[in-house]
Amino acid sequence: MEQCEQLVKEVYKHFDASHDFQHIERVRKNAFDIAISEPTANKEIIELAVLLHDVSDPKYTSGEGKLEEDRIIQELNLSAEKIDQIKKVIKSISFNGGNEAFADTIEAKIVRDADRLDAIGAVGIARTFAYGGAKGRKLYDATETPRDNMSVEEYRTKVTASVTHFYEKLLKLADGMQTEKGKELAKERHAFMELFLQNLRIETGEHI
Repeated sequence: MEQCEQLVKEVYKHFDASHDFQHIERVRKNAFDIAISEPTANKEIIELAVLLHDVSDPKYTSGEGKLEEDRIIQELNLSAEKIDQIKKVIKSISFNGGNEAFADTIEAKIVRDADRLDAIGAVGIARTFAYGGAKGRKLYDATETPRDNMSVEEYRTKVTASVTHFYEKLLKLADGMQTEKGKELAKERHAFMELFLQNLRIETGEHI
């Protein structure tokens, strides 16, 4: 685990603050908190999947990330069975504009919930604007219409204002939580985002 952590840190240090190693640490904490209520879950698979889940993020890797993911996994000298389990968990995490893969194991459900908890609430708000700032995006745009249905390509390529991202993804995440603990933890974070958007509308005078 220590070897994996050191290897992924070298990758995440090149990402912006929305997907740096602090994000990984928060997701790991979320996952461990959820796993307490899921005694059958394999903690080793969960932690390795958390550590590795963003090294292949196409927002930063332009398609080269899978090679990096495979390189790190091979250095860990894991069994073929564990590698398969880890990759299945990682594959199930991404939202992909609503075109997400099915989380069919308790480990996948835990890691997905843990990652999505970090995308909502106070931290989620901070991460959204950190990413938007890094990409030079507007804070908000009252003329934009959030999309309900989109392909993975449309989701990843269309440039939108940061607030639009709340409506296209973040406000949908609480309803999609897979574990009971994840659902419980998501409620307060979701409510905080709604309050934030309400105040933003008041302060800007915009229908956003």
